[in-house]
Amino acid sequence: MRLTDTVKGILANYGSDNPGTKANLARMLMTGRLAGTGKMIILPVDQGLEHSPARSFSVNPAGYDPLYHHQLAIDAGLNAYAAPLGALECSADAFPGEIPLILKVNHSTSVYRNNEAPDQAVFATVGDAVRLGCSAIGFTIYPSSDQQFAMYEEIAEMCREAKAVGLPTVIWSYPRGGNLSKAGETAVDIDGYAAYIAATCGAHIIKVKLPSDHIEQPEGKKAFEAGNIDISTQAARVKEIMRSALGGRRIVIFSGGAAKGADAVLDDARAIRDGGGNGLIIGRNSFQRPYDDAMALLGGLIDIFLGKVQ
Repeated sequence: MRLTDTVKGILANYGSDNPGTKANLARMLMTGRLAGTGKMIILPVDQGLEHSPARSFSVNPAGYDPLYHHQLAIDAGLNAYAAPLGALECSADAFPGEIPLILKVNHSTSVYRNNEAPDQAVFATVGDAVRLGCSAIGFTIYPSSDQQFAMYEEIAEMCREAKAVGLPTVIWSYPRGGNLSKAGETAVDIDGYAAYIAATCGAHIIKVKLPSDHIEQPEGKKAFEAGNIDISTQAARVKEIMRSALGGRRIVIFSGGAAKGADAVLDDARAIRDGGGNGLIIGRNSFQRPYDDAMALLGGLIDIFLGKVQ
C-alpha cells in the first residue's frame, strides 16, 4: 500500500501518535473507492441498539442480519464499517481483513428516560477491538448533557488505552440535553464547539451533524458577527466546523442524519465536499434502502467526493 501525498499530509497532523495508530488511520484512508483522496465514507450500524431492531431494520428486513451490513460496506467500496460488539462478533470472522472495522464501544437506548442528562453505557473494551481485528474504536459524547463531564473522563481514559495499542478513536460528538434547545443541537456555534471538544478529548476522527445557520449562545452570536464568519450556506458552515477541529488538523466526517430522500443526501455530500469536509458517516439513509438502491446511492456519494459529478 503506497500512501498518496494527500494521505501523508493528513497523517502528519498526528505526529504524537505511534506507528500503529497511524497505520490504522492510513488503512482506513487507503481503503475503498475513495482510497488515497483524503475523503471517507463509513457505514455505521448501531441503530438497532439506539432505536430498536424493528424501527431500524423492518423497512429492509435483510438488515436484521449483521452480515448484510458488513457485506454492503465492502460491496459499496466504503472506507470502514462501524458496529457494536455483538454485530462484529457475528461478522468479523466472515470477512477477515476485507474492510477496516470500527468497534462502537458505548451506546444508549430509546427506553432511557432522562432527556436532560442523556448518557451512554460502555458495552465493549479496547481489548475487544483488538481481538476482533478492528482499526479503531468509536465513542459517543453528549456535549451539554448533565452527564457530559463523566463522558469526557470516560473517553479520555479509553482513548489513551486505545492509542497505547495502536488504535485510533472516532468520537461521535452530539450536543444534547441540559439547557440546550432542540435547534441548538445542530446550531453552527454549538456544532463547532462539539468538534473542538471531541478533538480535545483525543479524537483522531470526529463525527458531527451537519450544522444549521442557527446560533444558540448569545456570546457565540457576538463572536460570529465580530469575526465576520460566513454561515450563509451549508458549505460555508462546514468550513467553519472544519476550522473548529484544531484548525483543520483533525479528520471530520458528517452524519447522514434522519432518513431522507436520495436527492437531499446527495446535496449534503456536495456541501461537505465544497466546504472541505472529509466525508460522511451514513447509516439509515443507506441500509434502510433495498440493496440495489443503497448501492446506487453510495456510489453516487462516492462520485461526488471523487469530483466525477457536481
